[in-house]
Amino acid sequence: MSNLENIKHVTNGEYIVIPIETGYIKPNDDLSAITEPAKELMQDGDYLVIAETPISVSQNRLVDESKYTPSLSAKFLTTVWSKYLWGYVFGPLLGIKERTIKNLRKLPKETNAHKEVVLQLYGWKHALKPASEAGIDLSNAPGTFVSLLPENPEKVAKEIKAEIGKDVCVMIIDTDATYMKNGKYFTGLPIAIEGIDADNGFFGYVKGQLCENMGSTPLGCSEKMSVEHALKMANIAEDYQKSLSTEMKTIHSVKAVLGTEIDEVTVEALDSITHTPAVIIRKR
Repeated sequence: MSNLENIKHVTNGEYIVIPIETGYIKPNDDLSAITEPAKELMQDGDYLVIAETPISVSQNRLVDESKYTPSLSAKFLTTVWSKYLWGYVFGPLLGIKERTIKNLRKLPKETNAHKEVVLQLYGWKHALKPASEAGIDLSNAPGTFVSLLPENPEKVAKEIKAEIGKDVCVMIIDTDATYMKNGKYFTGLPIAIEGIDADNGFFGYVKGQLCENMGSTPLGCSEKMSVEHALKMANIAEDYQKSLSTEMKTIHSVKAVLGTEIDEVTVEALDSITHTPAVIIRKR
């Protein structure tokens, strides 16, 4: 489909971005809310870039944090380590984002249980990270649930491409950063595409503050491509997401968008807003 006259789209440099808008994709839902519009709108050579959370939720990769009792280690990591040492000492010293520092300084008590989840599922290497540990998403799941990263995102990307049935590229991304030093790419996230050194946890995060932040991390892709090109597509998609009034990047933005506390979010509330789980990117 080449005529974009009646299709919502924006221009980003040499690319056109076409959003795929849906309701809330629920646990065990198929991904037809993404694939059906993609089949209709996509042309050979297009990219479909999908956020990791709807994939994870559809796979039922949800954990109920209220079932976890915070240990002393989790309480120390939340209050002493993250809130005070990173919120007031290390964060400002390393020049991390002002928004992150503000969020660390007002960490809610629920973060104790969250840290316990990270400790039990991913260990100290990820739990030491003051925020966004192991790519766990607190902002797009109901109640006290959180979503883990998707299972085998490369396989999912290939399956979605086969479902679309065109010569397109499908990529699944996470907003957590990939960093670069001396031409080598790395991330704290447990997984990433080939060419990005993954699973560095806290150590990747600290090292990253002293290196170049390359933007969002491609987790899985239906094609082999250079890391540089994959990052470019991921960041075009992220640029579009940042422009949306319904973006819920942190637990603190949930209240602004849904008008409810993080642990009171319902599936109905999540379904009441328009979600943009994916964008089509097309060369002009």
